[in-house]
Amino acid sequence: MKKLQIRDLTLRDGQQSLFATRMKQEQVDRVLGFYKEAGFYAMEVWGGAVPDSIMRFLGENPWTRLEKIKSEIGEVSKLTALSRGRNLFGYNPYPEEVIEGFNKNAVQSGIGIMRIFDCLNDVDNMKSTIKYVKQYGGMADCAVCYTVDPKFSRRDKAKAVLAGKKLPKKLFDIDYFLNKAKQMEKLGADIISVKDMAGLITPSQTGKIIKRLKSEINVPIDFHTHCTPGYGLASVLMAIINGVDIVDTNMMNFAGGSAAPAFEIVQIFADKLNLDTGVNLDSVYEINSELKLIREELAEHDSYKQFPIEFDIRNYKLPEEINYLFDKAILFAKCDSEDELLETIHKIEDYFNFVAPNEKVKNAEIPGGMYTNMLSQLKQLKLDHLLDRVLEVVPKVRLDAGIPPLVTPSSQIVGAQAVNCVISENKKEPFYSNVSTQFHNLVKGFYGKTPVEIDPKFRKQICGISEETPFDTSNYIKQDNPVLEEIGGVKLAENEKEELLLELFPSVAIGFLKKVKTDEFNRKLEEEILEKEEKYNRERAEYNKLSFEEKMNKIESGLQMYAVLA
Repeated sequence: MKKLQIRDLTLRDGQQSLFATRMKQEQVDRVLGFYKEAGFYAMEVWGGAVPDSIMRFLGENPWTRLEKIKSEIGEVSKLTALSRGRNLFGYNPYPEEVIEGFNKNAVQSGIGIMRIFDCLNDVDNMKSTIKYVKQYGGMADCAVCYTVDPKFSRRDKAKAVLAGKKLPKKLFDIDYFLNKAKQMEKLGADIISVKDMAGLITPSQTGKIIKRLKSEINVPIDFHTHCTPGYGLASVLMAIINGVDIVDTNMMNFAGGSAAPAFEIVQIFADKLNLDTGVNLDSVYEINSELKLIREELAEHDSYKQFPIEFDIRNYKLPEEINYLFDKAILFAKCDSEDELLETIHKIEDYFNFVAPNEKVKNAEIPGGMYTNMLSQLKQLKLDHLLDRVLEVVPKVRLDAGIPPLVTPSSQIVGAQAVNCVISENKKEPFYSNVSTQFHNLVKGFYGKTPVEIDPKFRKQICGISEETPFDTSNYIKQDNPVLEEIGGVKLAENEKEELLLELFPSVAIGFLKKVKTDEFNRKLEEEILEKEEKYNRERAEYNKLSFEEKMNKIESGLQMYAVLA
């Protein structure tokens, strides 16, 4: 039986997509025993927003979380994390010693696979991480970030014609993604992932890309997508039909909407296609049952508050009409009949009560997070009536900036700048009157090479210089690591892992580490006070047991000692 390996995203991407990364360690611990028995090929548990969020909102140590999960799961499943290559978790590239230190400690703390991506698909930004992950014994999972070409309005097309300019033809075709994958494979990638963080990859496009990768790449291919615009589950099925090695899924109660498709639904397709996922379905049922309780506990952070139906994957029997839909979906996928496939998949998702596709995101062809952030910016200024104009200018801003992929953080940079431009336009000011620092740095070249060259005249307008200028890490200044005299003279960061938190998340880690050190100082102080009280009580109890004569002798010897010392 042919294998289909599963990477479970529930404890990282799943909770980040649906619940703002608010799972506490106690909640994570409740499902680890079941995960150990489940036997997934891999479990994504770290990276992304996890380190920042659990320090910021939960007061928990990111390294402790990783180490606890590793101690429970052992070697049953490979633990995976997400990293932005040279940028790690921020915008600007970090020097080699920080990149090496982070990846060394991540692997030594339990990460078996580091998924490495760059928001510009600039492979040079991934080289250092690939090298260090492999050097310290981990696997390098190199992600080709999927994105779509800008869709220009009639107004932009007309302006381009009048100005004698040509708008770019299709850039992000199958050859583009294939060539990126080949570059990554040459650098030592152990896995190549097609990473569609926005859920914009259509089923037909998925099938074509996976087919080409499988025919020309020699390492396993992983497929990652989300369900926001409604393509997710259908695209996963197309990836499977076209021979993908690994697919990313979530447990049913943490699936759908802005998250990845549900494992249970993928398992049904695997059963029908005679594919072995190798997953213990008894454990999956237990995990999903516990996750339902945890989701109820996370209600205030729940993006949708729409639970899927109760479903037992251990021994399921689908209604005849639903079972027929699964068979039809497989047939349509094999025939590459995209419209019929999507219609059928949406009926399946309706039956399981998953969130309906977000038509606004689908029509705008931008990531859901980018869409909501732009709308939020406008609402704060009571200018949300300008949203349509913002969506119209996103392609222009993106073109000016070298057509970066719409992937975090470049998607947020482009989106925020589009909002700034429209607000300026609304005030009758020049289009780029208000330029964000991140947009300035993107155009300058700090974040790496964009897919197309930026017009030197535009760079001069935004940055004051015409030449592309990479970020110079030789000017990097380490974060201050003060001695906390008020709590015993300890350093804010006392070891390499704490120093890395300070370097990578300074705005959060300073307060977090100070609280950790203060709590530890107060705990030791309380222990010392308690120890002195216990010693005094013991001595007093022993004294009370003495006879009157023994007490007098003790007092007399004490007075003599006092006289000698005096």
